[in-house]
Amino acid sequence: MRDITKTFPGVIALKDVNLTVRRGEIHAICGENGAGKSTLMKVLSGVYPHGSYSGDIEFDGEPCRFADIRGSERRGIVIIHQELALCPNLSIEENIFLGNERARHGVIDWMRTHSEAAALLQRVGLSEHPATPAMDLGVGKQQLVEIAKALSKEVRLLILDEPTAALNDEDSAHLLDLLRGLRDEGITCVIISHKLNEIEAIADSVTILRDGRTIETLDMVNDNVTEDRIIAGMVGRDLEHRFPEHVPNIGEEVLRIEDWTVHSPTQHGRVVVAGANLRLRRGEIVGLAGLMGAGRTELAMSVFGRSYGIGISGRVYKDGVEVHLRTVRDAIRHGIAYATEDRKRYGLNLIEDIKRNVSAAALTKLATAGWVHENEEYRVATGFQASMNIKAPTVSAITGKLSGGNQQKVVLSKWLFTDADVLILDEPTRGIDVGAKYEIYSIINQMADQGKAVLVISSELPELLGVCDRVYAMSAGRITGEVARAEATPERLMQYMTKVKEQ
Repeated sequence: MRDITKTFPGVIALKDVNLTVRRGEIHAICGENGAGKSTLMKVLSGVYPHGSYSGDIEFDGEPCRFADIRGSERRGIVIIHQELALCPNLSIEENIFLGNERARHGVIDWMRTHSEAAALLQRVGLSEHPATPAMDLGVGKQQLVEIAKALSKEVRLLILDEPTAALNDEDSAHLLDLLRGLRDEGITCVIISHKLNEIEAIADSVTILRDGRTIETLDMVNDNVTEDRIIAGMVGRDLEHRFPEHVPNIGEEVLRIEDWTVHSPTQHGRVVVAGANLRLRRGEIVGLAGLMGAGRTELAMSVFGRSYGIGISGRVYKDGVEVHLRTVRDAIRHGIAYATEDRKRYGLNLIEDIKRNVSAAALTKLATAGWVHENEEYRVATGFQASMNIKAPTVSAITGKLSGGNQQKVVLSKWLFTDADVLILDEPTRGIDVGAKYEIYSIINQMADQGKAVLVISSELPELLGVCDRVYAMSAGRITGEVARAEATPERLMQYMTKVKEQ
């Protein structure tokens, strides 16, 4: 790709970007949110057709001018987007060959469809029956079905946009092993990822974008590339510390949860949280560590107005007084906020603008006799835009068009506007780059400095160790350990995260 320039109304997304990928390599593309990574890949794959950008694309030495995705797929270029595109109500085999059906005389050949799908599933390491509905698969397996779909199109260049963003460690490791196997077969891969440790482990070379421009391309082996080296290119400066300095000022207890037990609403009799006890103090940042399925999110959501679970028992104390949080409104009224791990699905209205998202959880503060004062709503949102450094032209910008880091700032603004003094942040930096992460960490520190208690749920142990004053660990629905910051190590937390507390 030579001198690729792509503009949107009022925004230059790409400016004279150059990218060279060698046959049979895994080539990583890194950059902060908004650097132009996904836009560049959409140009390459024909999502943005020839004529909507300037510059040249060459594939196997031949010029390419794709009018649409089908044009790029005919050449063997297939893109798997971050938001998976499977149809949940269709079977695995129907999804694999959707738009590329195995037909004879205009009628689908189901025997051929089934046998070819089974072979592709075996190739990507899935044992599921091809007739299994896609909705019955976890995110990790859905990602593998997307790769099987790409292989069915005789892919030569596979583009993956944040393929492991929503995966647990086991699924991520399996996916990376699969990519290594595809590389050995001669299939070229381009991978966009914020997980620098994965890039360091799998990539042969890396191209860094910043502000829509190519900064440099590095050979991972010959250039001795490290995570810090990539970060310096991404943010334009050395990050001496991944986490901002913070001196806590911890006060009295503000929230205490005692003997909290939650049952699954879908699996009869299954206990997902068992006798959990934890406490939060003003000005304190507390972490909650655990492997996938440990019950961290279920604990948080059940406390937040019983928005998850049935058969809930236990007690919640706020400022030393027992409170009954039967609904989300009760939780908000008692100063408790919960920022979900899935901001796109549950945290934001993506088709609304910033100001309406900011005001959504505390609209009564802006209303008189049931009418919202729009000027006041605009003033409040503009204030948060400035204080949270939300990068958007105005607060009238559509939230769905913001980068992941800026969307997360809108989520935090929404809950800060409720005047909550307990903030539960579930995976607050998932899917955002290191520069934006640093800003989110700074905001979390500011919340604590204002006397709020912050509970951070994260799958990244370095994040918990770098941000939190104290960390709880969960395993199989139980709190199995509590460690002060000075005594916390990844090894010690992992010991707690992999054991079941004795009865």
